[in-house]
Amino acid sequence: MKVLRNIGSLVFVLGLFCSVFAGIPWYVIVSDDPAVPWWLKISLFCMFGGILVVLLTVALEQRKTRKPEVAALSSANPESTILLLNSSTLPGRKITNVLGLVQGHTVFAIWLGKDLSALVRLILGGELTEYTEMMGKARETASRRMIAQAAAMGADAVINIRYSTTSVVGSAAELLVYGTAVKLSDY
Repeated sequence: MKVLRNIGSLVFVLGLFCSVFAGIPWYVIVSDDPAVPWWLKISLFCMFGGILVVLLTVALEQRKTRKPEVAALSSANPESTILLLNSSTLPGRKITNVLGLVQGHTVFAIWLGKDLSALVRLILGGELTEYTEMMGKARETASRRMIAQAAAMGADAVINIRYSTTSVVGSAAELLVYGTAVKLSDY
């Protein structure tokens, strides 16, 4: 379904751009000849057909009963020995040195086709999976960057981790993760 929806989105975008950037100038130049050329008919068909495909696939996905997906919070780097905590203390360990603030930052966006699918889902209801996937990738990227910065400082852990997000433009979102890099005592 997802592949079919993405194909429909791509066809819509191609039809839209062809209609707008070739069809409108053609009409302005040849406005006295009302015959619509074959390429403009195809681009309009693609535009409306693409929207129809996206609508149908989203509606069919809505009808499916799926188990809720449980995504385990994956570590940004599974080989990393840096502990990540959203608290200020670690039971059984003592903070021996505060190394300073570490942060990771990224701005992600989705392409127009996925934005169209999300808009349709917004109207019909349900989870906006396109944006969920985008924010998940942004979180992983920003976390990886923060861990790399902490590793370069020689940190054993990053404490008081916080995530902050904001909309930049349209479907682009900025994600910032920050925390305090620290050295820990041995057990």
